[in-house]
Amino acid sequence: IIHLEEQIMNNSMLAAVLHAPGDLRIEHVPIPKPSENQVLVHVKAAGICGSDLPRIMVNGTYHFPTIPGHEFCGEIAQTGTNVSGLSVGDRVLVAPILPCGKCDSCQQGHYGQCDNYNYLGSRTDGGFAEYVAAPAENIIDLPDSVTFLEGAAVEPAAVTLHGIMRLKFRAGDCAVVLGCGAIGLFAIQFAKIMGATDIIAVDINNEKLDFAKQAGATHLINSMKKDALAEINSITKTAGADVVIETAGSNITQVQSIQVCKKHGQILYLGTAHKDVVLSPKVFEHIIRREITITGSWNSYSAPFPGREWFAVLRFIEQGSLKISPFITHQFPLKKAPEVIHDMSERKFTYNKVILTI
Repeated sequence: IIHLEEQIMNNSMLAAVLHAPGDLRIEHVPIPKPSENQVLVHVKAAGICGSDLPRIMVNGTYHFPTIPGHEFCGEIAQTGTNVSGLSVGDRVLVAPILPCGKCDSCQQGHYGQCDNYNYLGSRTDGGFAEYVAAPAENIIDLPDSVTFLEGAAVEPAAVTLHGIMRLKFRAGDCAVVLGCGAIGLFAIQFAKIMGATDIIAVDINNEKLDFAKQAGATHLINSMKKDALAEINSITKTAGADVVIETAGSNITQVQSIQVCKKHGQILYLGTAHKDVVLSPKVFEHIIRREITITGSWNSYSAPFPGREWFAVLRFIEQGSLKISPFITHQFPLKKAPEVIHDMSERKFTYNKVILTI
């Protein structure tokens, strides 16, 4: 605590600052000053999201310079004068969206669809830094039994659960998860929690499929070596899957999702499209003739803000039904962020969840 106070007095912190697409620098910058309704969080761990790679390397943030990072947790270092119920030293998560609270979507509790939102890590400074200022209403207690490393992965787990909650799972369902990155591994675990008994994991990487098995997948398919459609048809006896969860964001898997879904089945799209998704007439007919329900999902929020997804994820971790630690493949200090993010975007190493420790 004395060290933190000295840093705050000196008004200097280390941060990864984005100056232009592909130009991420480690710099000393001023520590943000929390307003009367904010807290200052001393960041302990920050996850690198798949969306951070194109944001940092290709597309850029909404203005420059910006400190990226929206998956993070830490300890409260300072509180604003109007903040109550939170104290210096509290272990906390930070929900990164800053909704306007006034638009129609916010009034209905659909904060992820806010018309005028701000966002830590893309529209304003985020968690790839030693300190972040955030509204008190965005702060969630982090139980002592949940490590900071696990805490840094709660946000993507909540994103996954938000999508899962939009589906109607039934006990005994067969689920297919296309893509076994961090979101895919969360999807496998939540499908199991929701009652799926057969969970088919599909990826092009054997190491990720090994993780999928640890997460609870009952069948593994390497689509680089086997015909995924034929394998799924064989497993399901040509009926298809009750639930298909697409997390890869690949045009191939986005189309396959429709092909492997059974009559009156459900498809959840969690992966975003980076190219045009083209459906042949035959594939499109599947949607109509099979009366398939297609659901999109965005972000992790519901009413009351920030949403039951966040608290449910924490409870699942505490109860042991949601595993995070086995799937954290890499930890790097903050100063390595530019090098690590470059190498991740160039696929120079195989990874699942990568955490920056601060």
